[in-house]
This record gives sequence, structure tokens and C-alpha cells, in this order.
Amino acid sequence: MPKITFDKAARAKLSGAMSDYMRTELDLEVKGFDAEFLLDFISETLGPHYYNQGLQDAQELFRTKFEVVLEAVYELEQPVKGL
Repeated sequence: MPKITFDKAARAKLSGAMSDYMRTELDLEVKGFDAEFLLDFISETLGPHYYNQGLQDAQELFRTKFEVVLEAVYELEQPVKGL
């Protein structure tokens, strides 16, 4: 799995949102580099779990849809008379 990365704008937005949450919900001041380091930690430790769950959800969706397609193709078969 490739490392989870965000562009500069996304990192700023995510670390800002995390800073706001920490301040309002936990009464903690986490800003700047500390917020970015925390974002990196969360991305590296929790990110793969969410990523893998997303892949599993996508696999199940494709499996379900593919079964529908296979059934539709099966219904197109024509009866074959003996030769």
C-alpha cells in the first residue's frame, strides 16, 4: 500500500480541523508542527485501517454488481437443440 499523503492545502485544512476539535472538545491547544505531527501519526496508524475497510467495501460492491451482470448474461443464453 502506498503511503497516505495529502497535498499542502489538504494538510493545512486537516491539521486546522484537528486543532479546532482538540481546542473545543478537549480544551487542548495543538497547533502548527504539533498538529501536523499528530496528523502524520493518525494517518500512519489509523489511515491504513480506514483504507483497507474502504477496499473491502469496494470489493463487496463489485462482487454484488458483478453477480448481477453474470446473471443478466446467463439470461441471454439461447436454448440449444440437439444435433
